[in-house]
Amino acid sequence: MVKQKTIYSCTECGGQILKWQGQCPHCQAWNTLVETLAEQVVSRFSPVSEIGQVQNLSTIEAREVPRYPTGIQELDRVLGGGLVHGGVVLLGGDPGIGKSTLLLQALSFMSMQYPVLYVSGEESAQQVAMRAKRLALNVQSVDLYAEIQLEKIQAVLSECKPSVAVIDSIQTIYSEVLQSAPGSVAQVRECAAQLTRLAKSSGTCIILVGHVTKEGALAGPRVLEHMVDTVLYFEGEMHSSFRLVRAFKNRFGAVNELGVFAMSEKGLLEVKNPSALFLSHHDKQVPGSCIMVTQEGTRPLLVEIQALVDEARSPNPRRLCVGLEQNRLAMLLAVLHRHAGIPCYDQDVFVNAVGGVKITEPGADLAVMLAVVSSLKNKPIAEKMIVIGEIGLAGEIRPVQRGQERLKEAAKLGFNQAIIPMANKPKQIIAGINVIAVGRIGEAVAQMYSDNL
Repeated sequence: MVKQKTIYSCTECGGQILKWQGQCPHCQAWNTLVETLAEQVVSRFSPVSEIGQVQNLSTIEAREVPRYPTGIQELDRVLGGGLVHGGVVLLGGDPGIGKSTLLLQALSFMSMQYPVLYVSGEESAQQVAMRAKRLALNVQSVDLYAEIQLEKIQAVLSECKPSVAVIDSIQTIYSEVLQSAPGSVAQVRECAAQLTRLAKSSGTCIILVGHVTKEGALAGPRVLEHMVDTVLYFEGEMHSSFRLVRAFKNRFGAVNELGVFAMSEKGLLEVKNPSALFLSHHDKQVPGSCIMVTQEGTRPLLVEIQALVDEARSPNPRRLCVGLEQNRLAMLLAVLHRHAGIPCYDQDVFVNAVGGVKITEPGADLAVMLAVVSSLKNKPIAEKMIVIGEIGLAGEIRPVQRGQERLKEAAKLGFNQAIIPMANKPKQIIAGINVIAVGRIGEAVAQMYSDNL
C-alpha cells in the first residue's frame, strides 16, 4: 500500500512546507505548523463568464449596483445601503455573540420580497426552528438546508437560485476534494473560494459566518478577508447587552461604519441614539470626565472620556488605556509636560472610553489631555461642553474631519460649549452652541481654567 504524503500547514497564514520546524518561514509565527495530508491537484474552478475578452474601460457602462434592503436599518448602514447582487459578505465575531440571530432576523424580513436560503452547518433544523419561534419571527418563506458538504450546498444553490443565502458557518463546511478536517486552513480557504465563485457567476448574495479565534483572527488565518467583498465584525462584551457591528472592508460602501444593537429576549433591537450608551449620568460634574464627538464612518457619536490620575506608588508610573491606544497616551503626556508645563511623570494615569467603544481616530487627543488635567487638578470641566482635536508633537491642535457635523450633533443633544481646533472654526454660527477655537495646547488648558475652573 502506497504511503500517503504529508505536509505541514501554518494555522496562521496557510503556508505549507515539507518538513516540520518550530517557526513558519512565511509569516515567522512560532509553533503554528500542523501535519496534514497532501491534497491532490485537480482543476476545481470554472470561469465566471463564458465570454472573456479585452475591453476598453471607457466603453464599459457603469451602472448602479442593485441592493437588497435587510429590513434592519443599522445593518443596512454598515453595509452601505443593503446587500449587493452577487456580493459576498463575511460576518465575524465571537461564538454566541448574536451573529445567527441577526441574520435570521434579516432573512425573515427579506423573505417577504426575495427568495432566501439559510444553510445551517452548526445547528439542526429543529434548533433553528426553535430559535425562530423564540424570536417570534415570520419564517414561512425562509428555506432551510442543514448540510455541511460543499458539493451538496452548491447543488442546492444552483437549483433554488436564492437571492440571498447564509452559510452558518464557514468553519463547518468541508469539500470532498480535500481530505483535511472541516475548519482546517485548506478547507476554509477552498470552501470560501468555491462559494465566492458561485456568487459571482449566479448573482446570489452569499453571507458567510466566521468565528473569531482566541487570537482575534477570523477563521484562523485572515485569507477569507481578501476573498470577500465586505467584512463585518460583531463586537460586544458577553456581560453587556449592547452589540456593535463594524465594517472593516466594503467594496460597495464606506468602511468604518458602525451599527449599534441591544440584545433582548426578542432578538437584537436597533439603538436609534447610540450616543446615550457612551455617556455616563452623573448627579453633578466630576473631575476627570470629558465629552468628545468621534466620527464612525458617516455617524458622529458622543463618547465620554474618563481619566484618573493618582500618585504613583512605584518607581515606574503606570499608563493604562481602555478603548484608546496606550502608546498615544504616553505621547500626549509628554506633550502636556513640554508645551503646557503640567508634569505627570510621577503619576499613575488611567484612561477609559465609556461604554466599551474603541476609538482609533486621533480626534480624541484633546479630550484625553483635558480629562487628565481635570483629574490631576481635581476640578471638573464645565457641564454641557464637548472637546475635539488632534494634538501634534509641537503642541499644536490639528483639525479633525467633519468638524461641523460633530458640532451639529453635539448641539442637537443639548451641549452648549465646544473647544475645537482653530482650523475647524465654522464660518457660520451654529445655533445653540458657543464655539471656542484654539491653536495650541496651552490655549486649550487656559480656556478650560478661565472659563470653567
